[in-house]
Amino acid sequence: MDAALHDKANDSEQEQPIETKVPARLDALPWGRFHSLIIAALGITWILDGLEVTFAGLISGALKQDLHFSDSQVGLGSSCYLAGAVLGALGFGWATDRLGRKVLFFITLGVYLVATAATAFSWDITSFCVFRFLTGAGIGGEYSAVNSTIQEFIPARYRGRTDLAVNGSFWIGGAMGAAASIVLLNPAVIPLHYGWRTVFFIGAVLSIGIIFLRTFIPESPRWLVIHGREKEAEAVVANIENHMKQHGSKVPSPENLKSMLIHARRFTPLKTVFATIFVKNRTRAIVGLALMAAQAFFYNAIFFTFALVLEAYYKVEIKNTGLYLLPFAIGNVLGPILLGPLFDKIGRKTMIAATYTMSGVLLVITGWLFAKQWLTAADQVVAWAAIFFFASSAAGSAYLTVSETFPVEIRALAIAVFYALGTGIGGVVAPFTFGALIQTGNRWDLFAGYVLAAVLMGIAATLEAIWGVAAEGKSLEAISEPLSSAPA
Repeated sequence: MDAALHDKANDSEQEQPIETKVPARLDALPWGRFHSLIIAALGITWILDGLEVTFAGLISGALKQDLHFSDSQVGLGSSCYLAGAVLGALGFGWATDRLGRKVLFFITLGVYLVATAATAFSWDITSFCVFRFLTGAGIGGEYSAVNSTIQEFIPARYRGRTDLAVNGSFWIGGAMGAAASIVLLNPAVIPLHYGWRTVFFIGAVLSIGIIFLRTFIPESPRWLVIHGREKEAEAVVANIENHMKQHGSKVPSPENLKSMLIHARRFTPLKTVFATIFVKNRTRAIVGLALMAAQAFFYNAIFFTFALVLEAYYKVEIKNTGLYLLPFAIGNVLGPILLGPLFDKIGRKTMIAATYTMSGVLLVITGWLFAKQWLTAADQVVAWAAIFFFASSAAGSAYLTVSETFPVEIRALAIAVFYALGTGIGGVVAPFTFGALIQTGNRWDLFAGYVLAAVLMGIAATLEAIWGVAAEGKSLEAISEPLSSAPA
């Protein structure tokens, strides 16, 4: 009873509504240096994640030699990283909606920094899995805090291409990891025992610089307004507008912009969160879950076993796997950059369904050629690069969908919930499952796994085409009305 009364009190925290133009002012802004700073300071998380995950995939051979891991244990390490990311996203996502975006993207980066440095001291499968779990927790928390912050600062007409480009920057880190591996995994340059450990220190050092860069990012004005701190929100927006005027940008007058009424609240009860996601917006929830689960299974099935496939079926040496990953990473980076603007121009539903469908069809074709033994190692990598030119945009659009189709009060936790469910259903099981399929040595067994991944992408594409939201060019508040909005 007490809990129910407490929830009710928080649902109507403030009797008198706040009239604000903060969301409209943010969406009316032209692109400026401030937005570029947001992308640089927050989007670099994905570069770190790409560096981490890429190198973790490439060091499979080194782990087998140095720490005597089996193929299944290599997959288990990757699954532990993803499991940590799932739990980290949920815990830190809940805190992000309650405590604010800014404080959490410092905490999550700190967790990542310590854990990734600790990974370098792993001595067996248990220690490696524990440290990878904690590293994943930091990165998972970043997904919620950073994605919600970027969504709430970027003007509506740029939101699609920006979100895809930021998520695609994962592969800039992937290219960095691939290039670094050419040196770090070459025993002639660095002893194997030390080479694979060095990259984790690199990630920790880069994180220190990012912490200082993030001190310039203000709290999300949208979050401030919802929590009754409208004066702070107005000050943040005014500072952004003044900064843009000083650098020659034309800022629209707020007088002509539409205001909205908000009932401030300290937080949104979990009962309300889950009722909003899974009851009130059940079709959006189904689409979001399908997109997240399909892309997680698809991506992790291929990427976390990249080096294992090259080693087991094409006899590629450990020190050379980075060379093969470079074109793969380039394809992943170029996809969101070239296709991203179309998500704002042609529209979300068409482009999301198209990229998911193309990814699945190309994987089936490539998998069949692989099973027939008609591909060389170079052919295999070129085919993967073509597939993930589309799949990279598809994966980014999943995060875009779940972060813009639910109310601002629950945005971070919504991202976390769908990331957790999608990764738990599709991502965590994929590396271990495909590691086991590779260990059989049977190409047709592996092909069956690829077909399953393609089928999941096709199901997600169909659901998007039927129930997807045409969110292009619309404000976040128009796509999903805030829970705290008041009648005019």
